[in-house]
Amino acid sequence: MPEQTDTPEKSIYYDERSVALRTTQSLYFVKEHDKASMLGLLLNDYKNIQVVIVVKSKKKADSLSAFLISKGFNALATHGNHRQVQQKEAATKFNLGTLNIIITTDMILKTLELENIKLILSYDLPNITQDYYNRIAFMKELGVSIVLVSPEDEPLLNYIEHNMKKEIEEKVLEGFVASATPTHTSKPKKDRKDKPRHRKNKVKKEKSS
Repeated sequence: MPEQTDTPEKSIYYDERSVALRTTQSLYFVKEHDKASMLGLLLNDYKNIQVVIVVKSKKKADSLSAFLISKGFNALATHGNHRQVQQKEAATKFNLGTLNIIITTDMILKTLELENIKLILSYDLPNITQDYYNRIAFMKELGVSIVLVSPEDEPLLNYIEHNMKKEIEEKVLEGFVASATPTHTSKPKKDRKDKPRHRKNKVKKEKSS
C-alpha cells in the first residue's frame, strides 16, 4: 500500500480577528480637515456598491451625509438621535439596494442588521481594537475595509496593527491634493514620514472610553 502523502487540511477560524486577517484591508493617511474631500474622491470608485461609513459622533454622521448628498451620492446618516423605526427604514432601504451609503456609529451599526456590505470605510478609528474587528465581521468576508488615518488616529492604528500582528496596506489616492492646515489649528504636527511606520515594542494600553 503506498504511503499517504495528503497534507492535513488547514484549520479555518471564524473569530472576528481571523476574519479581519482574511479580509482585504487598506489605509490612507490624511489630515483630519482633509478627510471629507478625500472621502468624496475615494467613493467615486464605489458608487454602485453597498457602503457603510463608520464615524465616532452623530454630528459627524450628519455632516458627512449632507456633504456626500451635495456631491451626488445616495447617502444617509442613521444614529442614536433617530427613532428605531427610522433606523429600521434606513436598513431596509440599504438591504433592498435603494440606498447604497449608510453613515453611522459603532453602537448603531450593531443593531441595523445590514446585508451585502461590500465596503466598510472607517472614517474614524475606534478607541477599542475589538470594535474595528466587529466592523469588518459585518461584511462576512464579502467586501473590503478602508481606513482613513489622521495623525490623531495613529496611536489607535498602532493598537490595531499590533493586535493583528499585521500591517494594513498603505495606499495613496491618485488625484487627491492636500489642503493647507487651518490657521486656527494649534502647533503643527510633525510630518509622519519622519516617524517609523510603527512603534511595536511599546504599545500602551487601549483607551476604554
